[in-house]
Amino acid sequence: QVQLVESGGGSVQAGGSLRLSCVASGTTISTKCMGWFRQAPGKEREGVVSASSIAFSTYYADSVKGRFTIARDNAKNTIYLDMTSLKPEDTAMYYCALRSYGGVCPLGTTFNYWGQGTQVTVSS
Repeated sequence: QVQLVESGGGSVQAGGSLRLSCVASGTTISTKCMGWFRQAPGKEREGVVSASSIAFSTYYADSVKGRFTIARDNAKNTIYLDMTSLKPEDTAMYYCALRSYGGVCPLGTTFNYWGQGTQVTVSS
């Protein structure tokens, strides 16, 4: 059974940094598409970054380009989201997601496994 467990959320001031982690079990992430999503109160869930299994090609939302970076550690079966220059508008619940098969996975890809989320709060 595939499980995704996020951690690393917290409260930071604007301009600060956080690193989110997502540990996968029951599958091997190196051959799967992975992604990070977020949902702020009263808003729809949005894709933050998507990563293909092929060459780990990445696709970032315009709102986070140059500030967020996705990384993958195959040995730990873990993906990360390094977030810098955080803004109050980045405040949201952040979710890790996995698609049960690999390929090219741009933003908009449908993922079928989700973590429980980790809260990020950025104060001004």
